[in-house]
Amino acid sequence: MSLSFASLNSGSNGNCYYLASDEDAVLIDAGLSCRETEKRMSRMGLSIGKVRAIFVSHEHSDHIKGIPVLSKKYNLPVYITEPTLKSAGFQIDQHLLRTFRANEEVLIGNISVLGFPKLHDASDPHSFTVSCMGITIGVFTDIGLVCENVIHHFSQCHAAFLEANYDDEMLDRGSYPYHLKARIKGSYGHLSNKQALEIFLEKGKHMSHLLLSHLSRDNNRPELVLDLFKSSMINTEIVVASRDNESGIYHIGQKAIRPTQYSLFDQIHD
Repeated sequence: MSLSFASLNSGSNGNCYYLASDEDAVLIDAGLSCRETEKRMSRMGLSIGKVRAIFVSHEHSDHIKGIPVLSKKYNLPVYITEPTLKSAGFQIDQHLLRTFRANEEVLIGNISVLGFPKLHDASDPHSFTVSCMGITIGVFTDIGLVCENVIHHFSQCHAAFLEANYDDEMLDRGSYPYHLKARIKGSYGHLSNKQALEIFLEKGKHMSHLLLSHLSRDNNRPELVLDLFKSSMINTEIVVASRDNESGIYHIGQKAIRPTQYSLFDQIHD
């Protein structure tokens, strides 16, 4: 038994994360169009027929854009909190709507999905862990401040998607207006490269894989965050999840952790 995981896209232009056991799969967010989601899954050799549900982290368009069409076309239940549903402004067939509550596990086949609150400028934002047979993978993006919830759940993961949205100097020197810079750096905005490294070094060095996610196009560069993590000499495979392409597919089971590697994209679909 193993858990597989991949990023279909990660960034302000669309977010979608695939996590699967041998039998079942879920999507965390679906911010790509239905057609683009289908195209990328096909290129990866993944069957959308294996997907059993979509879980929604919050209502921003880059996380929900593809959900109505995907849900209707493939009869996929959508798990969403009531405040997020009210703020999302989309229509989901009533028989496919499922509400979830914070810190309560939802069983999807042999997968357990747990949503927990985080700090972000949305109505009721949540991050998620996905578990099966003692293996846990987390999705930690769109986080303004590393709160106790995030710290606790991050420390339980064998692998994770972790936001590294901006480089401090690039953001400070960039052309964004002051109020937007303040929003990004604030307690309800996004995590910087340095903040991502800090939580990883404190609570994540045991992980086999870390996919750095939701990089800003204007205020970050993959090379910057990779160099930052590489300088810490960690025994974890570090990958930057692209905002333009799908990642490779990664597996965690009973196999030993791979040696340290650093890459922008892993296109080996093993």
